[in-house]
Amino acid sequence: MSPVQSLSKLFEPAEDQLLTSWLFLKLLALIYFAAFFSLVFQIEGLAGPHGILPYGERLEAEFSRIDALAWWRNPTLFWFNAGDAALQGAAIAGCLISGMLLFGRRPLLPLILLFILYLSLTHAGQMFLNFQWDTLLLESGFVAILIARGPNHLAIFLFHWLLFRLRFLSGISKLLSQDPSWSNLTALNTYFETQPLPHAGAWYAHQLPEWMLQGATGMVLFAEIIVPFFIFLPRRFRLFAAAITILIQLLIITTSNHNWINLLTILLCLFLLDDRIVAKLIPARLIPQNLTARREQQSLSQNLFGAAAAIVIMVASLSWMFEMITGRQTVQPLREVAMGVRSYGLGNVYHVFPTMQVERQELLIEGSYDGVEWQSYEFRYKPEALHERPELIVPYQPRLDWMIWFVPSQRSDQLYWLDRFLQRLEENSPQVSALLANNPFADKPPRYIRVLAFRYHFTNAEQRAETGNWWSREFVGEFPYVPPRRP
Repeated sequence: MSPVQSLSKLFEPAEDQLLTSWLFLKLLALIYFAAFFSLVFQIEGLAGPHGILPYGERLEAEFSRIDALAWWRNPTLFWFNAGDAALQGAAIAGCLISGMLLFGRRPLLPLILLFILYLSLTHAGQMFLNFQWDTLLLESGFVAILIARGPNHLAIFLFHWLLFRLRFLSGISKLLSQDPSWSNLTALNTYFETQPLPHAGAWYAHQLPEWMLQGATGMVLFAEIIVPFFIFLPRRFRLFAAAITILIQLLIITTSNHNWINLLTILLCLFLLDDRIVAKLIPARLIPQNLTARREQQSLSQNLFGAAAAIVIMVASLSWMFEMITGRQTVQPLREVAMGVRSYGLGNVYHVFPTMQVERQELLIEGSYDGVEWQSYEFRYKPEALHERPELIVPYQPRLDWMIWFVPSQRSDQLYWLDRFLQRLEENSPQVSALLANNPFADKPPRYIRVLAFRYHFTNAEQRAETGNWWSREFVGEFPYVPPRRP
């Protein structure tokens, strides 16, 4: 087959992926809904005018610094209005359009709108939405636009390439970090206890014998470093890759609150299957009878757009992969292009838990009117009360509870947003208080605020039987006058 014939084959319909693509889009609608729904109740407190990091202020500063170039580097609808109503309205609109994608028959327009809205909210959320599941959803949603009128082989390859990057780079980053907990297979000895938001399943996993945890760590490395290459091999290898990847994701869900990233990873594995298998997984009454008839002929402009998108994604992702693996920068013009592409949520690299924390440091925030009697602000989901059962909240993503897990590292960016958060508590901002489970100073803000650091540990089975507590803790000191958590 000549190179021209091979290239033209990429634009031919993927006839064995019609049902798979249809199912992917329907389930992607549910993922989108979960992402937007969680922001409906949080985005004002995170990025509104009275939130922790007001996005309007950020946009004004960017425009003052680089003028019209700021529009390119911050692609967002909120240039026109970054008020509470606009931010929350975008999240609500995302929920509604997700419903259109789920129940509608023409997915192209909903997919475009969902990508634009989530891209806008991702930029608005700044560091609160600067996570790998956010970029994974953006890139998945963008590539999904290419299959809205029927899948072709190029779009399926881009899904394979996305899943490969997610899995392989997550694995190789663990080795590149030179973290001894991965090299000596002890990462899971502490992971369940020290992860950002564990649920009760993590407590049970933490009680497993060390040999089992070490074996599971080895399985994770195998699944992330070796198995991803099976994605590009013949069918039986792809099926094996799908089975191993799905198994790992299900095990993570049983022990961790990682919002929708594991569900989306499972969803991407659909493209390692084909219609013969997918048809056996869903009830026949749910399968549209005219999928082939619904497939629209791809026009030349659509093929050109798909080709351009593929080139941009490949160039950007290979550039970032080169930098990540070699530790060297690419040439500056290429790096500028890759940075521009990244601002649109495309071509990212992934590195899930490249280093493992060996201790859990929790911050408790207290306020007082007189500096003598102190009352605690209560978060919704992060560990605080020792007797409270850690909740399973998948696929919900509580951004504030998640972010405060990073603060004990005492990095400057973490200390900055914490200071802004404490300032809003002193002002009794209702938008920020709504992010908490309880504000003991709802009527009148406190005169003093302090942050206490505690070291938390899971209890063992004997301790829990005796006390009923899921956690034990020891006082470390007043933050930030305590040793930073490392790593």
